[in-house]
Amino acid sequence: MKKQLLFIGAVALGLSAQQAAAAEMTPVGAEKGANADGTIPAWTGGRAKSGPLAGEFPHDEQVDGDKPVFTITHDNYSKYADKLTEGHKELLKRYADYKMNVYPTHRTVAFPDFIYKATAANATTCKLNGTDEPDNCTLGFPFPAPKTGAEVIWNHRLKWRGDAAQRYNNQFIVQPSGDYQQTKILEQVKFSYANDKNPVPMKIGQGEFLKYLSQTLSPPRLAGTFILVHEKSGTGDNGRAAWLYSPGLKRIRRAPTVQYDNPYEGTDGNQFYDQVDMFNGALDRYNWKLVGKKEFYLPYNSDKIAGNTVKYKDIIRPKHLNQDLPRYELHRYWVVEANLKPGTNHTFKTRRFYVDEDSWNIEAVDDYDNKDQLYKFQEGHLITAPNIQAASTVPEIIYDFFSGRYFITAAFNEDKPVDLTVNWSDDYFTAASVQKLTTK
Repeated sequence: MKKQLLFIGAVALGLSAQQAAAAEMTPVGAEKGANADGTIPAWTGGRAKSGPLAGEFPHDEQVDGDKPVFTITHDNYSKYADKLTEGHKELLKRYADYKMNVYPTHRTVAFPDFIYKATAANATTCKLNGTDEPDNCTLGFPFPAPKTGAEVIWNHRLKWRGDAAQRYNNQFIVQPSGDYQQTKILEQVKFSYANDKNPVPMKIGQGEFLKYLSQTLSPPRLAGTFILVHEKSGTGDNGRAAWLYSPGLKRIRRAPTVQYDNPYEGTDGNQFYDQVDMFNGALDRYNWKLVGKKEFYLPYNSDKIAGNTVKYKDIIRPKHLNQDLPRYELHRYWVVEANLKPGTNHTFKTRRFYVDEDSWNIEAVDDYDNKDQLYKFQEGHLITAPNIQAASTVPEIIYDFFSGRYFITAAFNEDKPVDLTVNWSDDYFTAASVQKLTTK
């Protein structure tokens, strides 16, 4: 916390984002220096490069050429337990063939200068009312020196990902035997808060920060389903607005169930709506505790498993992923614990989030049921996009420890990579527009 205050103090004195970073913090509030034994290096600016905004899969010649330093296995994981999530410990305990190949740590995350400058401004202006209403925040990370768990989660939700994007999302429900069902979705999103060309500030009563549209392409029984979301701060009628088009009904209708722990359409209950992008939607059903920051081995620079050199059949194995593909590194993470408020309902009583200090991405979540048993574990494989200077998690995995199934989402290995050249008007993301799309 002392270093976080140094960042705030530097900004308050009118220093630039670069000068604030020199005061022991990066421009987004991470610790700039290495850890004590040097296994986490100092941040030196990350990696940025010019490149196409469409047609490029994640890759980095230097990072991708690394060899594992060591491997955590079923037999030796107790040696590394203090740097493992509860979910990873359960996987290592449960499956004799589960392993985690640990590679050298590279702090590759970088953001554009306009994000750094906006983040510095937010450090002294942005406030969070309750759990769901950021106020007086613009463009950058709202809380570079977080004081509450909810502030950390809002940094994740409002992160820069480009002005707009289109991607294919392949999802797999994998049985313990290794048999699987595949669903293919086309996703389109326009960001309004973290938007370089026309940023929309977050203010009380004016909290819409993205518009999202998904179209299910296959299998045939689900094809033609559309989900439209206007993502907003706030709760209830002031919060998220969502619509669902079902081919069976042939009309689009408001869908208040597109939130919280309602099952996402077509996932057979393997993913809740608020597990998309590791976490999204209203925070109001939980008390959010900022536990602190700690070192963990988690997926990072995951170019191989996210790229086009592997096929979906190469990724899927019985009981868990093909663990030859993920890359794990040691990084520092904010730990946030969400505990269900008395008098509210959710399938998960407790959720423990692990949030990367350099990118503010949630990379793992331990999900406990109402009997305090570890029910599910979410694992996000972080990649960087140096062409736009951003980071995200693809693919994302949800392990179900009760059924033995696991769920893969956000995989596009055999499709086109993310297209960041797209540009839509706000009118595209309306119920009327979606209704017209269904007739084409």
